[in-house]
Amino acid sequence: MAYEVLARKWRPQVFEDVIGQGHITQTLINAIKSDRLSHAYLFSGPRGVGKTTVARILAKAINCEKGEPGVPCNECSSCTEVTNGSSVDVQEIDGASNRGIDEIRELRESTRYMPSSSKYRIYIIDEVHMLTKEAFNALLKTLEEPPAHVKFIFATTESHKVPMTILSRCQRFDFKRISPAQCIDHLEKMTEREGIECSRNGLAIIAKQAEGSMRDAQSLLDQVISFTGSKVEDVNITEVLGIIDRDIIFETSLAIIEGEPQKCLEIVDRIYNYGSDIKEFYRALMDQFRNILISLIASPEYLLDMSESEKEEVARQAGIAGSEKLQVLLNFMISREEDLRYTSHPRLILETTLIKMCHLGEFLSFDDLLKKIESLEKRLTGSPGAGRQPMADHIADTSADWVSEKEGKRASQQESTVKSGQSWDDFLSFLKSKSKATYNILKDWQLIKLTEKIIEIARSSQSFSSTYFDDPERYKQLEDYCRDFFKTDIRVKIVNNNQPPTLTRSSSKAIHPEPEAKDHSDLPPPVQEIVHMFQGEITANKKEE
Repeated sequence: MAYEVLARKWRPQVFEDVIGQGHITQTLINAIKSDRLSHAYLFSGPRGVGKTTVARILAKAINCEKGEPGVPCNECSSCTEVTNGSSVDVQEIDGASNRGIDEIRELRESTRYMPSSSKYRIYIIDEVHMLTKEAFNALLKTLEEPPAHVKFIFATTESHKVPMTILSRCQRFDFKRISPAQCIDHLEKMTEREGIECSRNGLAIIAKQAEGSMRDAQSLLDQVISFTGSKVEDVNITEVLGIIDRDIIFETSLAIIEGEPQKCLEIVDRIYNYGSDIKEFYRALMDQFRNILISLIASPEYLLDMSESEKEEVARQAGIAGSEKLQVLLNFMISREEDLRYTSHPRLILETTLIKMCHLGEFLSFDDLLKKIESLEKRLTGSPGAGRQPMADHIADTSADWVSEKEGKRASQQESTVKSGQSWDDFLSFLKSKSKATYNILKDWQLIKLTEKIIEIARSSQSFSSTYFDDPERYKQLEDYCRDFFKTDIRVKIVNNNQPPTLTRSSSKAIHPEPEAKDHSDLPPPVQEIVHMFQGEITANKKEE
């Protein structure tokens, strides 16, 4: 007897055997029991989740001669003919190869004839979205008012391609992906019945590769068994299916978090020489960083199919990196994915991406920076002063409007065209109460023009803050703040600052005296910019007594 693959051998024959689609099977059983059958059904969902299988079971349940309502007996002639694919009254049509108007016209003609031996003549059209526009139009009238002895069951993986005129004439059921736990349990039951030795961890690897498709999982298991025989080792699964070793993924993520580009290059060389798919490796690495980030903000149940030891290692790496750095790493990987997808040199793109990720270093968000500055302010203002103005006065100075000498006069003239009491200084004071981060950025920018229709400002010369509003969300938030304050549909225009940083104080309000300038040329440029931006000072560390 010819060998029958697992996907066919274990194909469900009754609704009860269908995995993961209880919301659909129970509805169909109830409809059969209450005699509330629709004339047309549309089953949509991912591949391999049971659409065509449920369609066949429904056809058997409707025409079954002996079984209970909703439960086909699989013994009568009607059930066995449907199972064998030889039924005259239940026709399964491939929409991809019978997509023209001529085939649909033949189908319409055949609907006139009564079933030969069953109660209903049933048409199952798989991949119905492949029908042409003309074929759909030819089907419309028959679908809307079919003969009483005809039922239609459509199946598709792309329901959005089915015309609305067809959808509106069908009862639609959306099939879900099968969860990893359900897939593993079913595979475990299969291996026990087939006499196959395979660990649950190995079945979890297969279930993950199947991505919610039971048919794919069964086919992968069949492929592995063909290589290993009745005893399957986990290492055999990764070898046969070409899956990237999980240890390499963990090794790579740790090297990136700890900033070891040399280690990353060694790993890329290993997977390249081994013959692994670089794009598949990149996808697995993205899943890894997703898991590491999720471990910090959600319960372990949201992690993607991991053993207990892997979950512990994920938690350890998450503690080393921190949520801010992980978000930056993951966003960077997402932005570079398209480059890797279309490149003819995937190894080169992968190497440069990993090296860049290693050099991101310790990441501190702008909000975290402000919190640290505020904490420093409290500590300094709480200590006795030595005739020196506290740092808090410098940072909290809302009256300061920094403009160039060349533009200062022009800006002050433009302010007179705005409604009374609504100047740039007033807006900065308003902004400080709304968003301290935005306020600290804008107070160093130059106001060029201010009217009831437009605000024109020049970027700061500091690279730390000059690109802050290049982010569309931040720019939109700034415009929203402007509209809220000026009560008009005002537009923000940002221009580049081509002037040297010759800065003067606006005379519109009283100001604090400036502290004596200090030389910070020995500090790295980014630190110098932050000190200047927040009007801070670098003081020597003193040991506590």
